[in-house]
Amino acid sequence: QVQLVESGGGLVQAGGSLRLSCAASGRTFSNYAMGWFRQVPGKEREFVATISGSGGSTSYADSVKGRFTISRDNAKNTVYLQMNTLKPEDTAVYYCACTLGNYRAWGQGTQVTVAS
Repeated sequence: QVQLVESGGGLVQAGGSLRLSCAASGRTFSNYAMGWFRQVPGKEREFVATISGSGGSTSYADSVKGRFTISRDNAKNTVYLQMNTLKPEDTAVYYCACTLGNYRAWGQGTQVTVAS
């Protein structure tokens, strides 16, 4: 099993930036695709970004494309989400997830609040 711990959330003004981190346990981190998702109370969890195990392939939701960047450091077992030009509608709990085949694990989430 993989355990994931997110950090880096907080309160920021609209137009500002935050960088989220997700540290993973285990020795096979590079085998897993990693992703970021977010959820607002009363709504379904939605996809934000994903990155392949090698880091060579990324994908983004249209709502964050051009503003957010996902990256990973396999030597540190960590995936990052750099969030720029934040908007109030980006306010949510952000979760990281790892995926390998049918296996998926989630972190506990970190709150991001963007004030207008």
